[in-house]
Amino acid sequence: MISGAQLATFVVASMAIIIVPGPSVLFTLARGVAWGRSVAVLTVLGNSIGTLVLSVIVAIGLGPLLAHSKAFAVVLQLIGGAYLLWLGYDALRQRHEHARAMIKREGQRPRNLRVVRQGFTVGILNPKSLVFFAAVFPHFVNRAKGNVTWQLLVFGGLFSVMAFCSDATWGVIAGTAREWLSGSPTRLVVLRTIGACVMMTLGVVILISAVTS
Repeated sequence: MISGAQLATFVVASMAIIIVPGPSVLFTLARGVAWGRSVAVLTVLGNSIGTLVLSVIVAIGLGPLLAHSKAFAVVLQLIGGAYLLWLGYDALRQRHEHARAMIKREGQRPRNLRVVRQGFTVGILNPKSLVFFAAVFPHFVNRAKGNVTWQLLVFGGLFSVMAFCSDATWGVIAGTAREWLSGSPTRLVVLRTIGACVMMTLGVVILISAVTS
């Protein structure tokens, strides 16, 4: 059984990383700016399915290991924190290039199935989600209560639902404000900069938690 305190802290941490304009959010924003709300939401649907599949794979693979090795969980947190720092730095370094790429239209509007499929690919290959599932989820697992794999599955499902709601909101906003966003790459640069700083901050928090645990 997962306690209310576990869920509350998990939701806060999850939202901190979900709202960061990482690969999935940027892809959704790009689709919304280029093609409008419907394409953006379909992109998020595919992305969320991919994220859910990824979380199940991680839960089944890591559950038994985390249940028997605290040292393994600490190592994962160290790796995850360091990688989040790198992702944040890389996002900051390339914020101008990403902004310019996002406002480009890709010819004819893609078909719905293709949009969902592309969103799924981005979701299941998203390094930010993989790092979060493998390195951050273990931080919220209560090993004393047992059934670690089940706890990871619950966290994965909750994360996927939250990600869908958040990313769909980003997509609707981008689709609605297409002209406003595409008319000024500077606005996209600001979004990317804020996201990079949040990502690096979360990486530092995870590293400190791993070292002091």
